[in-house]
Amino acid sequence: MFDTSERPIVLVWEVSRACDLACDHCRAEATPDRHPDELTTAEGKRLLESAREFGEGQVVVLSGGDPLKRDDLEELVAHGDDLGLRMALTPSGTDSVTRDRLQRLADAGLRRVALSIDAADPAVHDGYRGEEGVLEGTLRAARAVEDAGIGLQVNTTVCERTVDELPGVRDLVAELDAVRWSVFFLVPVGRGAALKPVSPARADAVMDWLHRVEEEAPFAVKTTEAPQYRRVQLESGGVDPGDVDPERGPPATRPSVRAGDGFAFVSHVGDVTPSGFLPEPAGNVREDDLVDVYQNADLFERLRDRAALGGKCGECEFRGVCGGSRSRAYAVTGDPLAADPLCPYVPDDYDGPLPTRLADDSAPPAGDDVGAD
Repeated sequence: MFDTSERPIVLVWEVSRACDLACDHCRAEATPDRHPDELTTAEGKRLLESAREFGEGQVVVLSGGDPLKRDDLEELVAHGDDLGLRMALTPSGTDSVTRDRLQRLADAGLRRVALSIDAADPAVHDGYRGEEGVLEGTLRAARAVEDAGIGLQVNTTVCERTVDELPGVRDLVAELDAVRWSVFFLVPVGRGAALKPVSPARADAVMDWLHRVEEEAPFAVKTTEAPQYRRVQLESGGVDPGDVDPERGPPATRPSVRAGDGFAFVSHVGDVTPSGFLPEPAGNVREDDLVDVYQNADLFERLRDRAALGGKCGECEFRGVCGGSRSRAYAVTGDPLAADPLCPYVPDDYDGPLPTRLADDSAPPAGDDVGAD
């Protein structure tokens, strides 16, 4: 089994916070101009060399902002590919995504591009992204990704403004021949703090729907900042909570990827944090060894210790395969080990306090199956 105490499944490097969009959910609160203290090309190459120490085939995602704001991106991708890293990219859906640039990146060794589509309705998507024509540009970019021979992933953020758009986005993901649909459940950080998340009961209903989509779709489905998806999948398969090992989950079930546990993030200025949604630095690559920070920093070790979880997450039978979003717990309570307020599940023997939003939650309306199919 993949040992997430030794290496992350995914390492994200925010190469720049510069971006020409001002999306309503942006955790980075991106601005058009690059920060003067971004990691340099030489520092970035050293970061990639450090990432190689995690082991062959380490996945490294170059994110932003808009990573295409950097003119050394091809050089960085080529260096990572030469080191044996699996290089991926998450550009903004702007005119920066050109066929020529994508082909150069493909030639440099880029394996995957993730583009964001939050609604199939241009009015909803463009309104969310703050600029008219963004959805049209993103769809052009998606076709250019395919033409360049790069694998396409579609990212979608779920909140009250976008949840009813999910069936339409699902159809677009299939039409675009994407290999994966990554569904992000809103964490209230950055600009996203002003958005309204779905309720816990609605979140579970969405995940149940996603599970059915995954069973039939030609693409993979994953959730981000919603590890309870694993619980929903198991419940849908008829697994009894009493049969689940709280530390490991059912046999052959891979642990969920959570902030600091299978996932690590390096900011544009080199800070190493458990996630971009949990911006608590545990070190800086300009001064500290990346592998050592991931494996041994106190914050990362605490996040990997599921016995240290508080509230109902700490007593949940599903903590071995879920463990709750540590980023959301931190954003809402200030404590990364607190219970995840998006999850409605309460263990049978738990009689402690419930997260504030959970205490007032109610089930979705009858017949609401995400509901718009």
